[in-house]
Amino acid sequence: MTVNPYPMLTHKPRLESMASFTPQGSLNMPTKLKAEEAAGFGPRLVALRKTAGVTQTALAAEIGISQRMMAYYEGPIAQPPANLLPAIASALGVSIETLLGTETSKRRAKATDTRLQRRIQEIEKLDVKKKRQIMQLLDTFIANEKLRQKVEAKEAA
Repeated sequence: MTVNPYPMLTHKPRLESMASFTPQGSLNMPTKLKAEEAAGFGPRLVALRKTAGVTQTALAAEIGISQRMMAYYEGPIAQPPANLLPAIASALGVSIETLLGTETSKRRAKATDTRLQRRIQEIEKLDVKKKRQIMQLLDTFIANEKLRQKVEAKEAA
C-alpha cells in the first residue's frame, strides 16, 4: 500500500461541486455556464482588438501584462481579472459593458454609428500595404500628441 504524500490535496473540493445556500436556507446547486457564455469573452476580445487595429503585444504592453497572458485571455475559456477590465476597455476605446458583452443593443447601435467608426470600416477594406501606411501615420500623430502633452505637463509643473 502506498501512502499519499499530499493528503490535503485529495480532499480539496472541485469548484463545480460546491453548493451555495440561499437566504431561505435551502440548498441551491450552481448551474454550469452555457458554452457560448463561457467562451464569449475571448473571441469578443479578439474582435475588439482587431477592430481597434492593435496587436496582442501592443495591447499587453499598454495594460502591463505579457503577450502570453493576453493570448491566454483571448482563449475560449479564460477571462482576465476584474482589475484589468478598465485598462483593457480604455486601451481598446470601448466601454467595459462592450468588453463584457452586456451593452444594450440601443447603446451598441449608437456607438458603431460614429464618423470615426465608419472611417475605420473603410480602412479595413483597403489592402495590407495601405493599412500599414495609415497605421504608421496614425502612430506618428499619436506619439506626437503624447509628447506634446508631456511637454505641457512639465511646463505647467
